[in-house]
Amino acid sequence: MKFKLSLTLLSFLFCTTHFAQNRNYSISSEKIEKEIKSILSIMTIEEKVGQTCQITLDALLKRDSSGNVIEPISIDTLKANEAIINYNIGSVLNVGSHTLNIKDWHNALKIIHKPYNKNLTKTPIIYGVDAIHGANYTVGATLFPQEIGLAATWNPELAFKFGKVTAYETRASGIPWNFSPVLDLGRQPLWSRTFETLGEDPFLASKLGESIVKGYQGSKNITYENVASCLKHYVGYSNPMSGRDRTPAWIPNKYLHELYLPSFKKSIENGALTVMANSGVLNGIPGHSNYNLLTEILK
Repeated sequence: MKFKLSLTLLSFLFCTTHFAQNRNYSISSEKIEKEIKSILSIMTIEEKVGQTCQITLDALLKRDSSGNVIEPISIDTLKANEAIINYNIGSVLNVGSHTLNIKDWHNALKIIHKPYNKNLTKTPIIYGVDAIHGANYTVGATLFPQEIGLAATWNPELAFKFGKVTAYETRASGIPWNFSPVLDLGRQPLWSRTFETLGEDPFLASKLGESIVKGYQGSKNITYENVASCLKHYVGYSNPMSGRDRTPAWIPNKYLHELYLPSFKKSIENGALTVMANSGVLNGIPGHSNYNLLTEILK
């Protein structure tokens, strides 16, 4: 599981349910907050636990007798209903090699959203992709250089445009949630994902990250042209001792606060809607169960 969706994100879910409609949504709407509390009050423990689960698109696809995905891909309705209705999953993500045109994206998402639209579940599914340098899961979309190339420009306005175009083209395919920007610092030369970062400097990463988030989400309201940003990977993910991805990191508290937290803090202060927890271990504690980092600092 790449990311665990918190029930606190339901405010965003209600803003993106009708993804194909040209509407503006206020994230701080009292009406939305009231609806969230009402739904939570009648959800079972099983339904709430289900909301923390995210599965890949591959788990829902039709396969042949050998277990291989049938091309062109199509959603297996029985699998989708089992995951969404029986297990109450909260979200779906795209991590495979499936690049679809806009029509195929809409057809797939129509099936995924059908249980909620037919009132068979209490909460909608939120779909996310790693559109980290353009909408790379959509055929014909604009592709940009990786974040390290953007960082080399030292240009916040360019970062904003990068975010705005990516959001527009991602949302055009019906997907409202983008696992970006990467706000890890590129300070471990052995780490294989340095190219995804905005460089080694916390100030530069903070400024450009803030601009990308504004490009993704718009100025105040999420519209049909925007996506929710997801800051990653909170925090210390990019500095593993071995240099290997998703392996333990040891970062003294002073350096954690001085170097690795500022970029996340800046974007959260400016309205970033979601955060992806570090799937590795920091200072001996797994990222998803680090009370100090998740509750005392982040929340």
